[in-house]
Amino acid sequence: MRIRTATAAAAVLITTLVGCSATDEPTEAKAKPTPSSKASVDTEAAEKAVGIPAKPTGAKRVELLRALAAANPDVVKDEDKAIDAARNQCSALTGGAQKLDWLASQRFSYGDVTTTEAQGKQINEALKGLGFCKV
Repeated sequence: MRIRTATAAAAVLITTLVGCSATDEPTEAKAKPTPSSKASVDTEAAEKAVGIPAKPTGAKRVELLRALAAANPDVVKDEDKAIDAARNQCSALTGGAQKLDWLASQRFSYGDVTTTEAQGKQINEALKGLGFCKV
């Protein structure tokens, strides 16, 4: 009799525990990570540490795009890619990388846009001249 009572109690306990762990929330909602404002602050600090400036806005953005277009009008077909390439090129310029003109030609060649080393040199000069790469 004791065994039956213990078995019944265990069954009730297991059923209760299983029932408590279930929620009405869908599985997808549980798995979604929530964005953290701290993560963006850490990203900005990391970018700054390697010489990548903040994304330019307003007049600074227009000035940068104009300077890039003067070197190669095609690079600004996708303005966001051009801005990202310029920001990343700053890490090479301020980090002591070698073959800077070649790196710029590679960084600013995407999709149907091809940038030569000569144009890469112009881009580097524009980035330095604007003071864009100062972090």
